[in-house]
Amino acid sequence: MLDTSAASPLYPRRDAGSQTAATWSAAVFAEIEWRRFEAVCEALYAQAGFATRSQSHGADGGVDIWLQSQHSDQPRIVQCKHWQNRPVGVKELREFLGVMTSHGLKSGTYVTSSRFSSDAIAFAKANRIHIQDGEALLKLIGQRTPAQQAALLEVAYEGEYWRPTCASCGTKMVERHSAKNDGSFWGCANYPRCRGKTIPKARA
Repeated sequence: MLDTSAASPLYPRRDAGSQTAATWSAAVFAEIEWRRFEAVCEALYAQAGFATRSQSHGADGGVDIWLQSQHSDQPRIVQCKHWQNRPVGVKELREFLGVMTSHGLKSGTYVTSSRFSSDAIAFAKANRIHIQDGEALLKLIGQRTPAQQAALLEVAYEGEYWRPTCASCGTKMVERHSAKNDGSFWGCANYPRCRGKTIPKARA
């Protein structure tokens, strides 16, 4: 889900008609916003044969994607963290374990476009949390057929893939200006009805 802390990814401005990547690499994760990253993860699991369910906005209770396999009666939950500049730490994994426990699940999957700290890796191993970092995701995508990889790229670059989605109401954000935020930040298009916003974004 979207993270609005100071370590959140900053999305560069893209002009209409900007060229997108033709093949998968870490640069794709850097170019897309959090909702596109979640959509790619969901599509990747769907290609593997899972029935998937997700929501585009609002409180998710710590679950971004629900997975159901025809080989198991118990669902699997996935949490996605679209970070670029820092690793996912043990704090995030502890919170996810709490979500697993609240749903009566003994295992779950945590996915990030970034990487995991050494403490987080050890915690995940001890608590049956399957983790996938950006490198692992790219390796998994690389094992798909060329047609499947192309389909995943279409999901990644769908619509205004670079413009962040408001986590509260699901609409695309717009650029706003404020002297308190170093001149520029992303704010919800539905303001003041919705006051969702992100940290100041990077200059183009």
